[in-house]
Amino acid sequence: MTSTPRPPTILVALTGASGMPYGLRLTEMLLAAGCRVWLVYSQVAQIVARQEMDVVLPANPQQAERELATRFNAAPGQLEVFGREDWNCPPASGSNPPDAMVVCPCSMGTLAAIAHGLASNLIERAADVVMKERRTLILVPRETPFSTLHLENMLSLSRNGVVILPPSPGFYQQPREIADLVDFVVARILDQLRVPHTLLPRWGEPQAGD
Repeated sequence: MTSTPRPPTILVALTGASGMPYGLRLTEMLLAAGCRVWLVYSQVAQIVARQEMDVVLPANPQQAERELATRFNAAPGQLEVFGREDWNCPPASGSNPPDAMVVCPCSMGTLAAIAHGLASNLIERAADVVMKERRTLILVPRETPFSTLHLENMLSLSRNGVVILPPSPGFYQQPREIADLVDFVVARILDQLRVPHTLLPRWGEPQAGD
């Protein structure tokens, strides 16, 4: 008897950097691909979501879970939202880590905390767990320019196997709107996660309508 493969569990963390469209679009596409998604976000991320997208991220995890599951048409149990101080939830322990974690967008403060193992909230602790359990950790840092300190922290993380993926969209696909630029970056994240998508054609493949 052949068992059905378990869908991957991806932890998405939203922090207080600019770039909330990337994080929410990533969440949407992971759910659409059949992944199980764990979601956690910082207090500043709630402010950024309202500023950039006019989206309210509720402080109550259960309310957020209901609203976002409806927004993204998630299957029952496919999306779980955790509070940023919920130390009893699965990603806080190495006994039940996600298959991968993406911090998108990633503030420089969060990046520095992860680089130095501070683990003072669930986002930082979950990243620490993912690193020590040798799972995939992807950081999407949104800042410009980078200071030497930023770069040194990124180099330290990269040497420890963390993927540093700045949201740098390409233009060879001739984007027509902001959503196309967002999808370019999200596609690169999905590629790192090995999650299939059709957000844009591969290099050398014909574009739609060609």
